Amino acid sequence: LYSRAKEAARQTDLVALLQSQGERLKRSGKEYVWRDGSEKVTVRGNLWFHQYERIGGDAVDFVRRFYNMDFPQAVNFLLGNNGGTIQRTDPVKREPPKPFTLPPKNDNMRRVYAYLLNRRGIDREVLSAFVHKGMIYESADYHNAVFVGYDEHGIARHAHKRGTGSESTYKGNAESCDPRYSFHWTGKDNTLYLFEAPIDMLSFISLHKENWRSHSYAAACCVGDQVLFQMLKANSNIDTVCLCMDNDVAGQAANKRISDKLF
Repeated sequence: LYSRAKEAARQTDLVALLQSQGERLKRSGKEYVWRDGSEKVTVRGNLWFHQYERIGGDAVDFVRRFYNMDFPQAVNFLLGNNGGTIQRTDPVKREPPKPFTLPPKNDNMRRVYAYLLNRRGIDREVLSAFVHKGMIYESADYHNAVFVGYDEHGIARHAHKRGTGSESTYKGNAESCDPRYSFHWTGKDNTLYLFEAPIDMLSFISLHKENWRSHSYAAACCVGDQVLFQMLKANSNIDTVCLCMDNDVAGQAANKRISDKLF
């Protein structure tokens, strides 16, 4: 009986749950978007995925994480024993991932240059170095800035997109990216700098240009660490890591988590 109750709780429709709690949701294709502070969580049926931290789960996992409940409390809450009735959903069929493809390229980069040089203050010489290597371009569909990550064989494995419009706050990764190969630069010396976002990385290089090409840099495009450990694996010369995550709760928690892994 308890097993059936747990399974019923796991199948709770998260859109109905969030709406019953007065939360705001935005439709995005087959999914809905809910905000965890400034960070995006996608919701579909009984499943959720935190786009920034790259983790997800079912309805019970959601309530435990975001409503700060233990497992029995979460199950009890989702079964409607909190004074309300919550809708169930059929289990969402997990579709196989699509193969990774880069967004189509625009025939010029006017909007990306204007955005990165004028609005974000990136140094022109630094930007040109990445553009020359095919690591930054403008997409043809939405004129996003696309930051490309390559593997050791020069094959594109990751693409992070950033909106360039004056009102745009859009940022996200292309479908089926490999987080081990997010946007990065491999130098020859022993130091690696890890950032959350590509623009953070480019801004740092712009401020510290002296011999910048000799260092290694990586933007996780989240608060993950897979690109860091892939670069350490592929470059035995790196023995110094500088963690440059954002000065917010998620960023500082990531700094602590990654430093614990390193040391």
